[in-house]
Amino acid sequence: MDTLSYKTISVNKQTAKKEWVVVDATDQVLGRMASKVAKLLRGKYKPEFTPHVDCGDNVIIINADKIQISGKKMTDRVYLRYTGYPGGQRPETPASILAKKGGADKLIRRVVKGMLPKNKLADRLINNLYIYEGGEHQQQAQQPKAIDINLYK
Repeated sequence: MDTLSYKTISVNKQTAKKEWVVVDATDQVLGRMASKVAKLLRGKYKPEFTPHVDCGDNVIIINADKIQISGKKMTDRVYLRYTGYPGGQRPETPASILAKKGGADKLIRRVVKGMLPKNKLADRLINNLYIYEGGEHQQQAQQPKAIDINLYK
C-alpha cells in the first residue's frame, strides 16, 4: 500500500523554471517596488520555491529614473559608503545618488540588495537584475513578459 501520496518538491539548478519579466518603474514608490522585485528574484511567488536555490526570475526594470520616494526620504535618508581609506566614510542621500550618472541603477540595486538574504546566494541573485533608465532594454531576444508589479503582494 502506497501511503505517501504527496512528495516535497526540491528544485535544483537544472530543474528551476526561470522566466524573464519586465517591470515598469514609472511612478512606483522605491521601497514597495524593491521588496516585490526582491521576491521575484528570490522566486517566492512560485509554488516550487526552494530557499537555498536560485529559482527566481530574471527581472528587467525600465524607466528607473522615474521612481518616486515618499516623504522626506529623498533628502533625509542617509546611505553610508566607504572609500577604503582611514576616515573615508562618506554619507550619501538618494538625491545625491540620483544626481550622478547611472544613479537610478545604483540606488535601486542597493535597495533591492538590502532586501535579499545576506549570504552567497544574494550575490548570485542580484546578477539576475537588469536596470535601465529609459524605456528600452537590451534583452529583447529573451522575450520577456511585461507584468504589473502592483498586482503582487
